[in-house]
Amino acid sequence: MVRTPGREHVREAAGLRRLLWGRGVSALGDGLWFTIWVLYFTRVLHLPPATVGAAMAVAGGLGLAVAIPLGAMADRFDARTVLVCVTVIRGAAMACYALSGDPWAFVLVTAVFVAPSNGATAVRTALVAGLVPGTDARVRALARQRVAQHVGYALGAALGAVVLAADDASVYRLAVVANTVSFAVLAVLTATIPRTRASGQRRPGARLVLHDRPYLAVVGATSLLSLCWAMLSTGLPLWVANSTRLPLSLSGVVVVISSVGIAALQVFVTRFTRTVAGAARTVVWAGGFLAVSCVLLATTAGGSGAGAITVVTAAALFHVAGELGYVGGSWGLSVALMREDARGAYQGASEAATATVQMFAPAVFTLALTTFAAAGWLLVAVVFLACSLPVPALARRAARWR
Repeated sequence: MVRTPGREHVREAAGLRRLLWGRGVSALGDGLWFTIWVLYFTRVLHLPPATVGAAMAVAGGLGLAVAIPLGAMADRFDARTVLVCVTVIRGAAMACYALSGDPWAFVLVTAVFVAPSNGATAVRTALVAGLVPGTDARVRALARQRVAQHVGYALGAALGAVVLAADDASVYRLAVVANTVSFAVLAVLTATIPRTRASGQRRPGARLVLHDRPYLAVVGATSLLSLCWAMLSTGLPLWVANSTRLPLSLSGVVVVISSVGIAALQVFVTRFTRTVAGAARTVVWAGGFLAVSCVLLATTAGGSGAGAITVVTAAALFHVAGELGYVGGSWGLSVALMREDARGAYQGASEAATATVQMFAPAVFTLALTTFAAAGWLLVAVVFLACSLPVPALARRAARWR
């Protein structure tokens, strides 16, 4: 039977809806888990903090190594099948957290759970790209996925707060089971998504992307803007606690502002990233907005009262604009400049670049702000500008290469 374009469009739309719901449910589990995991490991499993840190470091390193190969597997076989398999494996690892507190078993389980996460994101992006054609439609779909992710994460964090308030071992283990269920739901919903076209050939996808230096230059430059995430999770709390006389709760308020802004505006921002040139300009603006946010925060050194709170709030708004532009622009560039016969491998390279930055991002802000105080914010602002300004030229070169 020949599929008509209308019927094909209906199947693709249904697949995106299922992926959207699955992403929302899994994000709910993520929000629950990342709110409680430190206390669960140290207070329920009674693991030493050094063991937890070492396991996370090992898993993070493995994650960088497997992101591109996982993406290449999606190209060789089928993105849907690979994503289902990775989801099932990670869900099984999560279930193991409820069973064992042995240090060596913990390291193994953590490696199995954490290491494929970046690769899973790359495969999910490849799956979206396989479901819908065109950069514009793909970036819009990815933006809707991110909105669902933030909504689910916020709800999960609220549930995590309830778990922390109960502070009971059985409640913590119940939360682990709940997160395991969220992986199961994601796997089931993903399995019902229409199969995407695999290349069916033994193309050396990893080798292709690793030799595509113009593409790697683009994703390398844009990935440095992902420092904006550690800016909120590490930099701002340290700054407020050690260098101002502002209430510590202000950091939480800024996170709420960021989450609301992303949920409300991420899809809107995609209208500026429909072309390679537009996406590159958006990245430049993002770097500028993030730099302004850093400069504003630097002016609050020793500050207190309504005036300093107003400046921090303004910095938060610039940060939201910068993060929106960075995420939308990086999607537009990574999708438009990739090879269609190696979508997974190219997205794996993009995720690996971002994960590399994220490994060092907390240390960057800790070192900058504790060593240089307000000047540390200015140094980070320079980094944001330095990595974003060359992006249009790099993108043009990558487009010519393609």
